[in-house]
Amino acid sequence: MLKHQRTHTGEKPYQCSQCYKAYAHKRHFIIHNRTHTGEKPYQCSQCNKGFSRNSDRIRHQITHTKEKPYQCSQCDKAYTQNSNLIIHTRTHTGEKPYQCNQCDKGFSRKNYLLIHQRTHTGEKPYQCNQCDKAYSPKGHLIIHNRIHTGEKPYQCSQCDRAYVQKGHLIIHIRMHTVEKPYQCSQCEKAFSQKCNLILHKRTHTGEKPYQCNQCDKGFARKSDILKHQRKHTGEKPYQCSQCDKVYSQKVNLMIHNRMHTGEKP
Repeated sequence: MLKHQRTHTGEKPYQCSQCYKAYAHKRHFIIHNRTHTGEKPYQCSQCNKGFSRNSDRIRHQITHTKEKPYQCSQCDKAYTQNSNLIIHTRTHTGEKPYQCNQCDKGFSRKNYLLIHQRTHTGEKPYQCNQCDKAYSPKGHLIIHNRIHTGEKPYQCSQCDRAYVQKGHLIIHIRMHTVEKPYQCSQCEKAFSQKCNLILHKRTHTGEKPYQCNQCDKGFARKSDILKHQRKHTGEKPYQCSQCDKVYSQKVNLMIHNRMHTGEKP
């Protein structure tokens, strides 16, 4: 009865001591604490995966059965759970039922909306237990932790390179396959990375989104505006390790270093 009444009163007596989150029910509070402790008490019986919630473990174990009874009517995708099929169907319909109440952005998944809303609130609930870094999506904390552990779980099958993020491995593999999936719609240029296509398109549009706040210059690349701003600030972050010379640009330090090594340009 007391638990139910909190749905009317909004009372949340269970307050996290590590962040500002509060909960009406002790069970939800215990589950939340595991985001800080890393505790995963629910173990998959078929592999070594651990989960903070039993419901997550149950959903995971279905992946071992390989049974996918929920088939998309518009493509060949199939899923172990109906909820995943519903989410997938939105890639065909373009439906975005989760709307941000502070801007006009819409999202196909509730968790995408929750992560987005943190850009407004500044909330970063996932705290690294080895340094002061904190993140709004949990996935970013997992990736960050690999800086401390040195773990690189994504291994190239064609060479000895390994990566902390799957996306970086996918980009690397294109060096072997020479695949360039990002094609410019205005010329014959193609790129292995989407970010390079975006930069290239600015050569057609003339777009310069990075504006200097001290003069009227605009730049297509963020790195170019950072270099330019050093002309205003006088900052010289590139220090020679063998003498007291400093430079505003890395390329100038590299040229200078040849004086020490005797290397010819």
